[in-house]
Parts: sequence; C-alpha cells; structure tokens
Amino acid sequence: MKTVLKSVALASLVALAACGGKGDDALADNVEANADAQADALDAQADNAVNDATEDMLENQADAVRANGEAAADAIDDADVNAAQMKTS
Repeated sequence: MKTVLKSVALASLVALAACGGKGDDALADNVEANADAQADALDAQADNAVNDATEDMLENQADAVRANGEAAADAIDDADVNAAQMKTS
C-alpha cells in the first residue's frame, strides 16, 4: 500500500510541475479522479478483509489517498501555469 501512496504522490508532483493555468482544471480533475479510483480499490479490498484490523487499515489508506489526491489537485490549480502550451511527445 505504500507503493500506492508513493505513486499518487509522484503523479501529483509530476502533474504539478507540468501544468496549471489554462488546462489546469482538467489536469487537477484527472489527478483527483485517479486518486479516487485508487482509493475505491482500497475500499473494495477493505470490504473483503478477513478481520477488522485489516479493514480499518485499508480504509485509512483509502482516506489518505483521497486526501493526497485532493491536495495535489488544489496545488495544481494554485500553480496557475498554462498547461495548453506544454509540449507532448
């Protein structure tokens, strides 16, 4: 699960460094949606957990992933860089 949190954080930093301004709302929405999808997967695992401790741990991780996704989306919006002028490869 640490890998999930690290990947969300990395994706957030990459997105933050490469976006903003025009187009930053869509990019922020994508980052938040990806975090929500990962959190939903953790919630699904929690629903199938064999004991309460595992279920609680997975639910806490899902909450953390959602919070990180929201924070990253806010940071992208606050960066206010023109994402439309970014080069794509």
